Amino acid sequence: MTGRRPSRPAAGLGDTGVTSRHRAPDPEVPVFVISVAAELTGLHAQTLRTYDRLGLVRPGRTGGGGRRYSWRDIELLREVAELSASGIGLEGVRRILELEHQVDALQRRLAELEHDLAAADYALHQTLTHQPHQTHPTITGTNLPAVRPTTPTGQSMTVWRRGRS
Repeated sequence: MTGRRPSRPAAGLGDTGVTSRHRAPDPEVPVFVISVAAELTGLHAQTLRTYDRLGLVRPGRTGGGGRRYSWRDIELLREVAELSASGIGLEGVRRILELEHQVDALQRRLAELEHDLAAADYALHQTLTHQPHQTHPTITGTNLPAVRPTTPTGQSMTVWRRGRS
């Protein structure tokens, strides 16, 4: 016995979810113990516990209850620290984070709706281009428009989506 301890991964970097030695862990994988997270953010470990208790950040937990922070958690903690340092109270910080989350969700929904609209526009264009003489085309498939006359001179489009409410 040489008296040396077996080598271990760096603190907080145990099971990182990394499949290669050269790839960084996924930003969502909680790998950093609280002491490493505190060092990376420049905050005290007790401050991180307080932010967790207040719900400003939600680190992962080990089987024994220890906190594990992901890279996204580290970025969020830095944002909380920056907002706090600028004089915003923790309730104000919480509200700002909630609003940022809502904005992100709305932007994702807008992108989804824009994609659906572009697909419907393309399908309508394809339908009208390939069936110019029919007033009631028969269309199969999902998300394809049904064109029907609404007035003697106009047309309307209905997009059907199965399984969506």
